[in-house]
Amino acid sequence: MLTRREFLQTGAAAAGLLAAGADAPPKRLAIVTTIYKYLSHGQHIGDRFLVGYPYAGDWHKPNIKVVSLYVDQKPEGDLSGERAREFGFQVYPTIAQALCCGGKELAVDAVLIVAEHGEYPRNEKGQILYPRYEFFQQCAEVFKTSGHSVPVYNDKHLSYSFTKALEMVQTSRRLRFPMLGGSSLPVTFRLPELELPLGCEIEEALMVGDGGSDAMDFHALEGLQCMVERRGRGETGVKAVQLIEGDEVWQAGDDGRWSKDLLISALSRSDTPLGTDDTEARPEDLVTSGQLPKIVPHPAAYFIEYRDGFKATLLMLDGALKDFNFAARVKGLPGLQATQFFLTPVPNVTYSACLVHGIEQMFETRVAPYPIERTLLVSGILESCLTSKIQNHQRLETPHLAVIYRAPAQSAYCRV
Repeated sequence: MLTRREFLQTGAAAAGLLAAGADAPPKRLAIVTTIYKYLSHGQHIGDRFLVGYPYAGDWHKPNIKVVSLYVDQKPEGDLSGERAREFGFQVYPTIAQALCCGGKELAVDAVLIVAEHGEYPRNEKGQILYPRYEFFQQCAEVFKTSGHSVPVYNDKHLSYSFTKALEMVQTSRRLRFPMLGGSSLPVTFRLPELELPLGCEIEEALMVGDGGSDAMDFHALEGLQCMVERRGRGETGVKAVQLIEGDEVWQAGDDGRWSKDLLISALSRSDTPLGTDDTEARPEDLVTSGQLPKIVPHPAAYFIEYRDGFKATLLMLDGALKDFNFAARVKGLPGLQATQFFLTPVPNVTYSACLVHGIEQMFETRVAPYPIERTLLVSGILESCLTSKIQNHQRLETPHLAVIYRAPAQSAYCRV
């Protein structure tokens, strides 16, 4: 865990290395992905390293060369062969061959793992069993055999299993390579810009979003976590969780388990509030006039109790909005603090360009711009919440989620 001084020192060093690396030979990148077709995460992130991306009002081309690709599945619309021919790299039949570029030793400077999309089974919790852990372990085996390692980015949550996710982080520590993962929400633009003071006292916090489970709820949970991790003396982990659904969600609001004031504030930052019609989508009316149960047929509330006594709530309200918004009450700050995690549309999708910029920074400098422990903790929160769901929505103690880390001095969200 980095201290504040160490973080500032490494951040300054990273900036210097990026500037110095502009004239250096390009880093060699291996992409390991489930599928590579239009709008899959593999294509979406991978293409950024092939053609560049919009950043800071310019088109930025990373000083990184894709030299190899492994694709687990090739459905209709697969672009892997087309990209390989156009950009002069090889598609290999195994992960080890991709990392070794057909040889016997590690032959790349960085690895991009994107195990999202494709046809994979689900478990009893509804989680898609993407092979993120398996892909990562195969990369680690190449590192061990070769006697050295390189930076790794793992898209989205580390695994559907906290046990596997923890092993991944422990492996990165043991083999001494930087690792980054997670959602694009913590790094996208915030409307308005909102940086909670490091060490602040957050009295209550609420996140609201939409989308299906084990995909969009992970985004929402990591967006929530990147805000609340700035409280107190640092993150100490989660004591217990509970996921409830249906009418119990509305009853919990009436009982004060989640704040209607915070929900109104969060919805007020939304660009997509939905009502029974366009004239009835005022956030206060949605919350106070009984409209929400009419337009949100399947609400879900994720209650998170932290080890330091703090509590936060995620409301997934499909039908009420189509974006992600955060609100909090912070001691010493006037009013409520609220922001939208701004998700720009295709084709530029500039919010993912912010994510790729952080990945590129780590590949170039071997310094992760924010802690992998955040993604580790959120991976465990989600798994435990889904366990609560299938165990009659019980409150579950989570002693295994005692993940300790310190938030970066400055959040890595996009400001330009």
